[in-house]
Order: sequence, then C-alpha cells, then structure tokens
Amino acid sequence: MKYAVTIALAALPVFAQQTARPNSEGEEPRISVEVTRVQLLFTVTDKKGRFVTDLTKNDFQIFEAKKLQAITDFSAESDLPLRLAILIDTSNSIRERFRFQQEAATDFVNTVLRPHTDKAIIVSFDTAAELVADLTDSTEALNKAIQNLRPGGGTALYDAIFYSCRDKLMKDQPHYRYRHAMVILSDGDDNNSQYTRDQALEMAHKSDTVIYCISTNRSGMEMEGDKVLKYFADQTGGQAFFPFQAEDLAQSFENIANELRHQYNVLYRPDPLKTDGQYHPVEVKVRGRKDLIVRARRGYYAPSIQ
Repeated sequence: MKYAVTIALAALPVFAQQTARPNSEGEEPRISVEVTRVQLLFTVTDKKGRFVTDLTKNDFQIFEAKKLQAITDFSAESDLPLRLAILIDTSNSIRERFRFQQEAATDFVNTVLRPHTDKAIIVSFDTAAELVADLTDSTEALNKAIQNLRPGGGTALYDAIFYSCRDKLMKDQPHYRYRHAMVILSDGDDNNSQYTRDQALEMAHKSDTVIYCISTNRSGMEMEGDKVLKYFADQTGGQAFFPFQAEDLAQSFENIANELRHQYNVLYRPDPLKTDGQYHPVEVKVRGRKDLIVRARRGYYAPSIQ
C-alpha cells in the first residue's frame, strides 16, 4: 500500500519516545493514508499445512467489503526484497530459556536473509523498546546484536511493534516493492508500553507488515499473552507458534522461514476508492478450492480527507 507520511527516524539506539495519541478502549484505530493500490502478501496451504505454490492469478479472488476487486499485479513465491524486524523479549519473564532464544534467532537470521537484497533490524524490549541493530544485510552485525542481549525489566511489547513499524519498516518506499515482516519472540504479556495493542496493530497495518509470533510461555496453558500474539498474527496474515520445549524454538523459526519463501503477492486498486478513514475488510479466496487455507491480512485503512 502506498502512503503519504512523514517518517521519524530514531537518532539514538533507543527509539525516540513520543507522546501517544490515546484511543478509547475498544475504539477502532484510525490511519490517514494515500492509497493508490493495496498490497496483499499471503500464503496458501492445504489442510495438512503443506504449502500450495502452483496457483495462478486466475485462481484467486479478492473481495473488499464483499465486492470483487480486479487484481492488477500478481506473483507467486515473491522474491521482493525482505525488510524484517526481529523483536526479542528481554524481560525477566523469559530469563530461563533466553539462551535457546538467542541461538534459534541467530540461526533464523543466517537462513532467511539474502545478501545485498534483504535487510533486518533487531529490537529488544523490556521496560522500553531498544534498537540494538539498525537496518542491515550484515548477518554478522545482526547475530552480534542478538548474542549481546541480556534479560531484565518489564515488557513494552506494543511500543516495540509501534516504533519498529513506524521508524524502520516504513523507511523503504514505495511499500509494494518490498515485503515487510516481523517476528516477535515473547510471552505477549505487555505491562510497560505507552501505546496500546490496537495502536501497535494500526502501525503494522500502515507499514504493510505481516507479523509472526513465537510464544515463550512454558506453562502448558493458554495465557492472556498467547491470545495477544494470536491476535497480531491473525490480523496481519501471519502465524503464531507455541513451542512448549525450548529446543522446539528452532522448528518454529524454520516454519516462519519456509513461509516467507512461499508467499504470493497481489496488488489491486480499491473500487470504489473511499476516503472515509475507516477500516475496510479484505478477503482472499481460491476459486472452487474449499480444501485450501489462505492466510492474509484482513483489511486496510482508507485515506481520511477532511
């Protein structure tokens, strides 16, 4: 999606703290953007979770508010440059399995990033969100930043999502020439953010970011934080993973890496193009194939013209 925005870049390793614009509880977030086309990155699997990669443009239907839209651009197994944010919870709640997280995250970086094409940032968050490795294609720099992390403090998950999307993933323009993804390693239990969950999701939508989450909850029961992680993944077209054993983290990262290699990419121009500032639901369907599962984000925010 294309936006007319001003990007505030972090001048220091710690993201610049700015006053939040609070939303009332339960209020839908609002984003003012200039939309010329909507980009949808998504994956298709069968009911056993196997990727389906041989579909064509004519196999898909895009609906906005239940109205069929015309696809203008289509590609399978998109090779667009990847802009990736890896958010690592360094709060006290994850201290016991932190070493496993570092090792799995390092392997993921080495597997996913293509030299001179893809770039990533590393963001840690406890009582505040901190940029520990700026946008780079150097796996050495990214791995060093991961290995230097130390746990301690509270959990500012929503702030980490908000600043990563606003200050970094929105940097490369136009958006439709890149793939934007975020991997969150956390228990999802935010207790220190100045931004809300919906404000964080708003910024993820605004930067066209697909969110993947790996839970660090080891209780064996679904906690409130797990529901938060599922929410971010579901709304943006990503996926949430819940590895009970620390050793299973590597498999979760591998699953995400595989998904990033098997994304379809479509663009369409909304018809009609509305300027009401409202959220517009979008649905991707495969013609005549109810046996297939599509994971795509669920909508976008129209421009708001006063």
